[in-house]
Amino acid sequence: MTKSPIICFVTAGGHHPWIIANALAARFGDALALVEEEPESKWRLLQRRARKLGWLNAVGQLGTMAIIRLGKVVLGPRIRRYVRRQRLEVEPPRVQRTIAVPSVNSDEFVLAIADLKPDLIFLAGCRLMAKRTLSRMPCPVINYHAGITPKYRGMNGGYWALARGEPDQFGSTIHMVDEGIDTGPVLRQVRCRPEPGDSIITYAYTLAAASRSACVNVVEDVLAGRMDTLPALGLSQQWYHPPIWTYLWIGLTARVW
Repeated sequence: MTKSPIICFVTAGGHHPWIIANALAARFGDALALVEEEPESKWRLLQRRARKLGWLNAVGQLGTMAIIRLGKVVLGPRIRRYVRRQRLEVEPPRVQRTIAVPSVNSDEFVLAIADLKPDLIFLAGCRLMAKRTLSRMPCPVINYHAGITPKYRGMNGGYWALARGEPDQFGSTIHMVDEGIDTGPVLRQVRCRPEPGDSIITYAYTLAAASRSACVNVVEDVLAGRMDTLPALGLSQQWYHPPIWTYLWIGLTARVW
């Protein structure tokens, strides 16, 4: 008897990952299992950014993150209209198997994977999987990234593509996971256009909506043993949240918000 495939979707939660998860659940049904990690605290994130970029830059990024959080409240009606129009599902899908873990790099996560015995692990909106954890995974691991790699790795890829005058690079990437940050071999890329009135607050909705079919198709391909990759084009660069002064300057001068 042929074993039914198991797809493990790993996330810290949020509207954008749930859009992707629901698209996969609609296609694969009970084959999808959810593993949800605890979100990283803002204080820990701030400390990590400060060690890498300096405290001034880190605090500036925190200001932009506060704008995004407030903007989601202010733009709530617009976001809800877009969700209805695109028929997006922004809550966790109802699946038979849901497991909570502290972190994707915890022993609990490794034990959950050992118990599930998945054929594919799909990451979306979770911590970077450490080398030690990745080496213990029993199957291919892929990631949904809201940006075009390798040029727009890291945070806010769509925003930075527009801010740098490259609207043709506004899109998303589904890639194999390696030890780097969004550096794995590219399986599929989706390019689209921002919606009228889009901003750093809402770009992720637009990208997730446009990427649903591609995510489903990539999972189908990987489960069938097809993992053809695309060439990595352009300079590889990692991006972060813009410091609040940079965000305001780009908004006023380039009209990219």
